[in-house]
Amino acid sequence: MDIFDWQLALPLTLGCLVFGYLLGSVPFGLILTRMAGLGDVRKIGSGNIGATNVLRTGNKKLAVATLLLDAFKGTAAAAIAASVFGIEAGIASGFAAFLGHLYPVWLGFKGGKGIATYIGVLLGLAPLIVLVFAAVWLVMAKLSRYSSLSALVATLVVPVVLLASGYGKIGLLFVVMSVITWIKHRANIQRLLAGTEGRIGEKG
Repeated sequence: MDIFDWQLALPLTLGCLVFGYLLGSVPFGLILTRMAGLGDVRKIGSGNIGATNVLRTGNKKLAVATLLLDAFKGTAAAAIAASVFGIEAGIASGFAAFLGHLYPVWLGFKGGKGIATYIGVLLGLAPLIVLVFAAVWLVMAKLSRYSSLSALVATLVVPVVLLASGYGKIGLLFVVMSVITWIKHRANIQRLLAGTEGRIGEKG
């Protein structure tokens, strides 16, 4: 890489970070529930803006839409930057979208827990590995009936599979994202250890 390339690298990286963050910070769960006349989703359940809490409004269609849109913003951020500027740009933009979802400036940096956007970034950078996430989630959900545990185990497996499959830089990205995901789910982990976490299909 020559001097000219180095001069381009910093502004390009910053541009990708800003693009990814702004896209990731769009609070689709909050927007959709308000548009549907269901009020502020942050005032019910866990106070989270993600699909799981949107489901607590009783509107399954809105929850599915939130899940898909939260994933899409991760996919779009990573895939667009990668296709235009290369994989490093895709990694930067995808990571920024993930952080934008977790810490949106518009909501006082209080966002979702990141699983949907995590999957979306994975789809944008290593689409086949999404099948690994899905398989692990389904097996764990069948065995445990805990959605949170299933997602957390999947986020442990994904970086290992990425690194073992030769996705070096992407694998390292998902090591970092998985650590952050576990930190964001610390309340779920405490409930799992206490045996008070809600199970899939459980009422109330």
